[in-house]
Amino acid sequence: MKILCISDIVDPLVYSPQIKERFTDVDLILSAGDLPMDYLDYIISSLNKPLYFVFGNHQTEELKHYRNLWNTPFVEYNNEYLGCGAVHLGSRVKKTDKKLIIAGFGGCMQYNNGINQFSDFQMFIEIIKIIPRLLWNRIIHGRFIDLLLTHAPPKGIHDRKDRCHCGFKTFLWFMQTFKPLYLVHGHVHLYDLSDIRCTKWKNTTVVNAYSHYVLNFGDQ
Repeated sequence: MKILCISDIVDPLVYSPQIKERFTDVDLILSAGDLPMDYLDYIISSLNKPLYFVFGNHQTEELKHYRNLWNTPFVEYNNEYLGCGAVHLGSRVKKTDKKLIIAGFGGCMQYNNGINQFSDFQMFIEIIKIIPRLLWNRIIHGRFIDLLLTHAPPKGIHDRKDRCHCGFKTFLWFMQTFKPLYLVHGHVHLYDLSDIRCTKWKNTTVVNAYSHYVLNFGDQ
């Protein structure tokens, strides 16, 4: 399965008349935040593939249109915003039509009390909200989750020293406990092609989706 991962900047290779030719074999799109909704809408309209996203700490004007509802093992909430077919994954768990179990957490580390910023403890509370669904997945599907989509990276993996770009320590706990095959994040910009984009941590491959990255799911 091929997954187009995007975040943080509008990539001219994606926002292009050649998008269908370049990404014709993509099965799914994941947006790790800080992208305009009309960009997501363009990708969906062009590729006709499902797109799941989380909000970052910028471009949060549309956040008020989405509700973070308490997930239960038995209820699926449709959280799509009118005018865009993208599905908000913030603090939610979904199973895609390809039987992929994914969850997401938006926002970044709290640094100036802005919108969609969290302390490590507050992000841990967001994780607690989806634990019932993860346990249900383990009972029914034999696994908690396949892929976690976040805006900010985990602590010590791809993050930076400044408060804004510091990663969440609680994501390390999540990976150790629920063992997703992948964690896809944004937030940390890559300006050098030699910068590290993929890092293996225990059972999880952590991927920086900055700009765009095509993930071959299962190839670790």
